[in-house]
Amino acid sequence: MTSSEPRPDTVEIRTAKFGIGDIVHHRHYPFRGVIYDVDPEFSNTEDWWLSIPEEVRPIKEQPYYHLLAENEQSSYIAYVSEQNLLIDETGVPVSHPQVGALFAGPENGRYVPISIQAN
Repeated sequence: MTSSEPRPDTVEIRTAKFGIGDIVHHRHYPFRGVIYDVDPEFSNTEDWWLSIPEEVRPIKEQPYYHLLAENEQSSYIAYVSEQNLLIDETGVPVSHPQVGALFAGPENGRYVPISIQAN
């Protein structure tokens, strides 16, 4: 092994494209939400992952995001791969009932976590 080759036990660190407070929408399905947590790679159950139809099942080796999500019918918690998210540019606030417990109102297109705002 040369010094320029990565060591076999080296873990690649991925940088998340989106951050806490970003307002995003799903690339294929009609829902949007605000990100409240990020996993550097898939961290849910195997059953959950296998329940996704194979033709649209995302890879595990990418960031996954926890969203306070909403669609036209309801509000819920969603767990979504990075490849399936896009920034929501509508400017419309997210109306999920838990947004106010975690975030101050949107500023410059994203929500500010209450813990950061208080400092």
